[in-house]
Amino acid sequence: TAFLLTTVISLSAPKQTSAFLSPSNAFCRAPQLQMSAPTYEEVMEKMKAKDKTSVALSKEDLKIIHEDEHIIVVDKPAGTLCVPDRDGNPSLSAAVFEAFGCESGNPDKMVAHRLGMDTSGLVVFARTNRAVSKLNSEFRRRKVDRKYEVVVCGDVESESGLMDYTIQRDAEALPYMRVSSLEAQIALVESGLSEELYAKYCKEPLKSMTEYEVLGKEEKAGKAVTRLTLNSVTGRTHQLNVHCAAMGHPIAGDTTYGAGGDATPNGGLEEGKVSEEDQKSIASDVNRLCVHLKSLSFKHPGTKERVTYESGTPF
Repeated sequence: TAFLLTTVISLSAPKQTSAFLSPSNAFCRAPQLQMSAPTYEEVMEKMKAKDKTSVALSKEDLKIIHEDEHIIVVDKPAGTLCVPDRDGNPSLSAAVFEAFGCESGNPDKMVAHRLGMDTSGLVVFARTNRAVSKLNSEFRRRKVDRKYEVVVCGDVESESGLMDYTIQRDAEALPYMRVSSLEAQIALVESGLSEELYAKYCKEPLKSMTEYEVLGKEEKAGKAVTRLTLNSVTGRTHQLNVHCAAMGHPIAGDTTYGAGGDATPNGGLEEGKVSEEDQKSIASDVNRLCVHLKSLSFKHPGTKERVTYESGTPF
């Protein structure tokens, strides 16, 4: 096996790679490239087109949860980019900078973390260079507690638990993520990426953990859904989406990792628990991605006290 993996890396990698191939979660579906799957370029164009729909916010539109000389905490609405993309489409950070400014005069120096365009909830921005440095350190060292409220498709049986899936980029659906497996790692190495994309996406799989607790059982469009609190322990790219899909309960309204999305179904695992038809019915009913960052706790960069900010869930 070691000889095989070494051969795969040496023959496939445009340049020397880190030894990121390692056995991971069992019961993963072996990657099978589909002729009908969109190309990487098509997916990126679709993402750019979506970014163009980002809703611009005025100062009056901003829902300020907390403001002091060090930080600003804002309740982000769904449908607005958190930070600007390369095309300069409207974003929350640009609106906050325009309304409040910051010590450096550089809006990038206000950003310590971000939420996806379709996710709503709490975002903290720094107003000083010291504050952004302290916040970046808090997030990097996983000292920030982030509690999300989500609605997922289907009936989650266990009242609480830990989703512990190592995740990686998906050779079948770049730039999206999937549960890692030996086959998926080899597929990524052998996918024929350019040197630029290989360096960007062929990384060591990421240990990822999400704690969950059931808040209640409901129905959307006559179909069972479950309301959860999720604690993102590790905060990886698309972690919540992949973990919920891999658990067999995609997030309601997830048009990427759920039914009909461009990402690999069920996070790359063999079988889901909710039919595509039911997922689509639920998505039509909720009409948004049901993810909201409702609680954010961290050490205040000015007072050095532990602070918690909260926001009501809009769905």
